[in-house]
Amino acid sequence: MKKNKWTLEGAYALVTGGTRGIGHAIASEILSLGGAVFVVARDADYLQQRLQEWESSGYHVSGLAGDIVNQADRKDIFREIKSEWGSLDILVNNVGTNIRKKAVDYTGEEYDQILSTNLHSAFDICQRAYPFLKQSKQGAVVNVLSVAGLTHLRTGAPYAMSKAALLQLTKNLAVEWAGDGIRVNAIAPWYTKTPMVEHLLKDKSYLHDILQRTPMKRIADPEEVASVAVFLCMPASSYVTGECIAVDGGFSVNSF
Repeated sequence: MKKNKWTLEGAYALVTGGTRGIGHAIASEILSLGGAVFVVARDADYLQQRLQEWESSGYHVSGLAGDIVNQADRKDIFREIKSEWGSLDILVNNVGTNIRKKAVDYTGEEYDQILSTNLHSAFDICQRAYPFLKQSKQGAVVNVLSVAGLTHLRTGAPYAMSKAALLQLTKNLAVEWAGDGIRVNAIAPWYTKTPMVEHLLKDKSYLHDILQRTPMKRIADPEEVASVAVFLCMPASSYVTGECIAVDGGFSVNSF
């Protein structure tokens, strides 16, 4: 019989921003499928709480408290992975931030913050992960984008720019790294029940507008987004690379 393609047994994964929202759901899904996960998050206390929860369930998990915008912290991530595992099969670039304003209202500091967090750090992490993923011979990268990188939303031009650029990085790396056995894909969620947008969803008028433009007429659960991301990490998706899957209830294909 052929090896089970719907498992991550024995795989080692790095998930950035893996303690909350979509990142937490992705890390949990990888663990449930037999993978080991290294989680990076800024809040050290909350990270330890999450690690203890996973460990109490018998999962193989570890992590590092750090800010991926900081180059020294990014270096520490891979030093720890090399020391603890010596290998890496999966990279999930999940960390992201947004400041919702009209384009003319951003300060230079806000612009730099968004691009540094969403794009520049992800590029550097991909570079640092490359030797490990090449050694794996079945490496998989999943970049967490947003439908903002595919179409116009009301505000957040720098956020949209960073996600669109991350999509192009996904395509470029998919082609560059295919010969090394590394697949690179992306997912583009729409509004999802996470702490990042919780305050926005409390606005009933705004929520009404979101649902009106979403054919499935509801907000996604983080687990629904995570399942697509994790599929792209599995042997079952072994011939998929350079793709971006919108996990958006039909929003991005909706029209008048």
